[in-house]
Amino acid sequence: MKQIKLYFTVLLFFISSICPVYTAPKHLLLNTFNNIPQGIASAFKTGNSKALAKFFNTNIELVILDNEDVYSKQQAELIVQSFFNKHRPKSFKVISQGGNTKSKYAIANLRTSRGTFRVYFLIKIHKKEPYIHQLTIEAEEND
Repeated sequence: MKQIKLYFTVLLFFISSICPVYTAPKHLLLNTFNNIPQGIASAFKTGNSKALAKFFNTNIELVILDNEDVYSKQQAELIVQSFFNKHRPKSFKVISQGGNTKSKYAIANLRTSRGTFRVYFLIKIHKKEPYIHQLTIEAEEND
């Protein structure tokens, strides 16, 4: 019996040493728990349109106040930059999020120097990378 335990211990050690350990990329680990990528939240908190645009799809459906259209990634970055220049972020808090393995959504409150806004966005996973396909920023009704 002692030899069998020793045999299985050696076998287990051998198998674990030759099998590669898989570590998922950071954004996939976050998505496993239905969280949005941290870079998106950070970009909103700091008002960094360039960092946020890194997550934009090639074309993005963008609704910011009275601006509503499908824009290229570059155009959308400029529109978001203009918004952040006029409305300096003070805080950003995700209030709801969910999705599945192929897409995620989030609803958040963005408090700025000129009021509070409700933010909605849809993220789709393409080639294991998250891309924002839709982004809406609208004035909170209470303001």
